[in-house]
Amino acid sequence: MYLMSDLPLLLRVARGENGDRPPVWMMRQAGRYMKVYRDLRDKYPSFRERSENPDLAIEISLQPWRAFQPDGVIMFSDILTPLPGMGIPFDIVESKGPIIDPPIRSLEQIEQLHPLDPEESLPFIKTILKTLRSEVGNKSTVLGFVGSPWTLAAYAIEGKSSKNYAVIKRMAFSEPEMLHKLLGKIADAIAVYVRYQIDCGAQVVQLFDSWAGQLSPQDYETFALPYQQRVVKQVKETHPDTPLILYISGSAGVLEKMGQSGVDIVSVDWTVDMAQARARLGKDMKVQGNMDPGALFGTPEFIKARIHDTVKKAGNQGHIMNLGHGVLVGTPEDHVRVFFETAKSIRY
Repeated sequence: MYLMSDLPLLLRVARGENGDRPPVWMMRQAGRYMKVYRDLRDKYPSFRERSENPDLAIEISLQPWRAFQPDGVIMFSDILTPLPGMGIPFDIVESKGPIIDPPIRSLEQIEQLHPLDPEESLPFIKTILKTLRSEVGNKSTVLGFVGSPWTLAAYAIEGKSSKNYAVIKRMAFSEPEMLHKLLGKIADAIAVYVRYQIDCGAQVVQLFDSWAGQLSPQDYETFALPYQQRVVKQVKETHPDTPLILYISGSAGVLEKMGQSGVDIVSVDWTVDMAQARARLGKDMKVQGNMDPGALFGTPEFIKARIHDTVKKAGNQGHIMNLGHGVLVGTPEDHVRVFFETAKSIRY
């Protein structure tokens, strides 16, 4: 039985306790802005090998932990990782991104998908998460993550990254029953996957609905929100104490709706003033974010000022300091260090 004070700061704040400072981590924390990662990538050019070989994924997850000691250590993986376990194969092509071939375009393809058995199709996840927990102990919180149903369906239907989401929107607006069937299957699989990550050691799990910001508010209510809720409800039935975070890029128009998903924490992107985000979400919703990752190209003084501004606007409880999106390629590592050191030096 843990005393609350034994638990790492990020987990305590995510559960609603007050800390003496904001916990801090970064989205896309491991990756190309770090030289150690680029060196490893040169040696192992396949993204799927890097993310699905436990030794490599553990090493990559721990690179920023060793360098900066963030309050959250997030598993190095990809939101598409569980899809082959449902019957949707994919590849990640360097400089092109994910490719799903053939894309999901017919009812027959959707009906052939099968439930996810993570123990069988994703055994490396257990090794990664258990090892991360033992490596960081109670000095940091281990985060898992998944893609949300709308975003995973968009990848599966478009077959690749998209600028206008025309293919999935055509299905949404001309054959909605077909899309709802796919979204339901993905939601049930993702709920299983979240539970599995928690059972393997994830203490907090973030849901990325990266592309839901491309939906109008009414379509978000139809095609994204119900399936976020379906995932959260199933997870909370078995793991009520594990905090869940929801992040959407370009979420200013649906911020209040994100708060209706059932998650514990809304991760706010940088297009919304943090004080306004708190007012819109209500005092009971915890928040994460939301500094513009581009600010890390500024001077150290500029970075420090932006962090203090964000923390002040977020208030002194229920806030996890983070960027409003992933750290950008080319960001100076020393500026990332300033980000972490500044956030960790703040006292309420």
